[in-house]
Amino acid sequence: MISFHIEFLITTFEKMRQTIDHKKRVLEKYLPTEHLDYVLDLLASYPVKFRVSKPRKTKLGDFRYNRNGLHQISVNGDLNQYAFLITLVHEFAHLVSYQEHGVRIRPHGPEWQSCYAKLLRPVIDSETLPDDVQHALINSLINIKASSCSDKRLYKVLMKYDPLDDELSLLEEVSMNSLFEFNGRQFSKGELRRTRYLCMENNTQKIYLVSSLAKVKVIKHGE
Repeated sequence: MISFHIEFLITTFEKMRQTIDHKKRVLEKYLPTEHLDYVLDLLASYPVKFRVSKPRKTKLGDFRYNRNGLHQISVNGDLNQYAFLITLVHEFAHLVSYQEHGVRIRPHGPEWQSCYAKLLRPVIDSETLPDDVQHALINSLINIKASSCSDKRLYKVLMKYDPLDDELSLLEEVSMNSLFEFNGRQFSKGELRRTRYLCMENNTQKIYLVSSLAKVKVIKHGE
């Protein structure tokens, strides 16, 4: 009987080790090396179904609460390593805040903000991030936004670490009335409304709000 229990424990430990090794092989492609162990610790401390998602236009990451099973977190696989890390912490903050305070809290209310700041603290305290990312993160905690995209300064800093593409420009840097391509469609740039521009799609003549930080391909510069 004792021998059976020892063999069972060894087998269980080996399966756990293999699972951790697999997660490490996957995540090391997307995360800064210095923060890999921290993320693995989070995954071990808060069991969750985690996956790297295909690029999505409307969100960088996602958390899904499952009352009867494993919760799920996904992060877009096209993010640079620092954006991936911060987005992953963002989604973990949803998991932790729901576990600690229940599902009736607001998604980005004070409970989430507190968990997000707490989970980000080891990342900041490690002092291994590039200086501009480090400073932008510290400043973002003064007035926590719902996401890195909502914090314009942080988002612009993170974008510096995206792969270079000389054909793309930020919409805010494009002159008024310019013709540009975005998400496979052509638009004309209009007036600024807070953080987005009113842009008219050429084919339908419909007006859309496009983020000032959207990466677009200019077809014809406006006057």
